[in-house]
Amino acid sequence: MNVLPPGVRFSVLDRSLTLEGEHPASALRHAVAFARDVERLGYHRFWVAEHHSVPGVAGSAPTVLAAAVAAVTERIRVGTGGVMLPNHQPLVVAEQFGVLESLYPGRIDLGVGRSVGFTDGIRAALGRGKDAAEDFPDRLAELLGYFLGTQDAHPGVHARPAEGLRPAPFVLATGAGADHAALAGVPLVVAAAIGEERMLSAIERYRSAFRPSAWSSRPYVVVAGTVAVADTAEAAHDLLLPEAWAAAYSRTRGTFPPLIPAERIRATAMSPREREHLEAALRDQVHGTAESVAGELAGLFARTDADEFLVTTSAYDRAGRLDSARRLAELAGIAPRIAAGAAR
Repeated sequence: MNVLPPGVRFSVLDRSLTLEGEHPASALRHAVAFARDVERLGYHRFWVAEHHSVPGVAGSAPTVLAAAVAAVTERIRVGTGGVMLPNHQPLVVAEQFGVLESLYPGRIDLGVGRSVGFTDGIRAALGRGKDAAEDFPDRLAELLGYFLGTQDAHPGVHARPAEGLRPAPFVLATGAGADHAALAGVPLVVAAAIGEERMLSAIERYRSAFRPSAWSSRPYVVVAGTVAVADTAEAAHDLLLPEAWAAAYSRTRGTFPPLIPAERIRATAMSPREREHLEAALRDQVHGTAESVAGELAGLFARTDADEFLVTTSAYDRAGRLDSARRLAELAGIAPRIAAGAAR
């Protein structure tokens, strides 16, 4: 059953969240296994993220994890959502993605973002300050220039084996990310969680200012959001509750913890501030039965005219998350395309 707009791609971002009592290695292995699962379901790409010194997140080295994912999959595109460019030298990033694209040609996505470390300690450990994102446009131009052979920030320097290769670049719309993506002429990834008004504003600015480039001849918009599909609205809500609680916990206590079961969260005596942050974390998420989720997503596509939807769902119940991904694939009608041999 395909009740969503035809032609829209569906992809997955895995943030490698850990469960309470789980070793980070287990979360990383699960991310790799989940990539194989969603490839079979027909999703277009599988991305991993970058976080540093976060207790509940195992994914700190996205290019390494992307390599592990690419090694065990065959068709699905693999990449980062994203490498935080202020934390890295563009030459090193270009070299890393040059290696990935050389090993897995035609399957690698280079998603980059502008975020810096969340705390003074992390920024100091990374050798960056609070204003590290200010030179993002120059770093992005240098990074892309290494692939094109046009970078002039460091004359005579070439990124090997990146030069001449074309991993697909994307920019995450944090802060002025939409404007930078438009000027660079690359696809944009914008999160629904920033709120409807800000999301639509970012998309409009991006499309109106987009400059065709060697990377893309037209604007390309990926909307990222959390989705859970289950037999009942209550079951779908329970899938999302652990991550929403971890987000609320981080807002009130300063650290993002490993995920705990939904039943423990419901039994927790929350302060009014914690309850407020929990409700805010759930506000822009899409969850429910197949019928209700299809209606919400159809409305989202109508408002954004997005080319692709990036599912960012994490859950304590990993079997439930996989079942949700299966149900969403059925709604989107993507599995038949893979069955017919259309890999990209």
